[in-house]
Amino acid sequence: MIAVISYQFRRLVRGAGISLIFAVVGSGLWYWQERDVRDRLSWMGVPEWQTTSWQGFNRVLRSDAFLVGWSDIRVSPLWVSYALHETPDAPIGDRPHGFARDWRSLWPVISDQYTHSGYDRGHLAPNYAIARVHGRAAQLDTFQMTNITPQRPDLNRRVWQRLEEVVMDDFLPRFEQLRVVTGPVFDGRFMHRVGFTQVPSAFYKIIVVPGEHPRALAFLIPQTVSGDEPLDRFLVSIDELEARTRLDFFPRLPEGVETPLEANIETKGWALQRVARRPGRYQ
Repeated sequence: MIAVISYQFRRLVRGAGISLIFAVVGSGLWYWQERDVRDRLSWMGVPEWQTTSWQGFNRVLRSDAFLVGWSDIRVSPLWVSYALHETPDAPIGDRPHGFARDWRSLWPVISDQYTHSGYDRGHLAPNYAIARVHGRAAQLDTFQMTNITPQRPDLNRRVWQRLEEVVMDDFLPRFEQLRVVTGPVFDGRFMHRVGFTQVPSAFYKIIVVPGEHPRALAFLIPQTVSGDEPLDRFLVSIDELEARTRLDFFPRLPEGVETPLEANIETKGWALQRVARRPGRYQ
């Protein structure tokens, strides 16, 4: 009997060892594949939570054209990153008829939770920009509910739309390639929710021109806007956004580059003042 038990125990240990090897190898392959995608869709690393608070835990969800730092605690993205590059003009597919639930969320986040809430279903990775640069399949990914946050109509349909328009119509032709990180800013009202999703108090967008001497613009726009404010009114430093969100947006950025890029607001070369008051498409 002892011999039989000993034999079974050795088999169990051997099986566990084989399973561990497969797990390690599989995890390694996944890591290298994921790292390649992260480097393509982010700049200087994906954003990292800077404190030990449980409210900052997030999982990276990957789509073909953008990454989402998804919080199962806030039931919301904490950040979304994507890359833009100049492309020939091409027809853009129609918007789909609805928004899709994302099976990767632990909570059943559905489009209907926004009905009669007073909030729009606000895109973070934008429909038009992703469709224009990355194609139809990527456009449909932007309509997954893990890319959607509650935005007041005057924000979503006016000032936020105007900023997205300037990025595509002015900044991208000027610089030819951009990296964007965008997301919500939350206040202390943890239970202020639309359905399962916590309602942000503001939204940020960081636009980076990568290169040996990178440049960046950062915006912080509250939910309370009227919609016709000039865009340059919302300029802030990246340092201020990091203080507000507790995210390190570019963790692999060398310190010598990080300090001037993130501490200062530098608009030279962007021609922002020329477009800051331009009315949006739908005003």
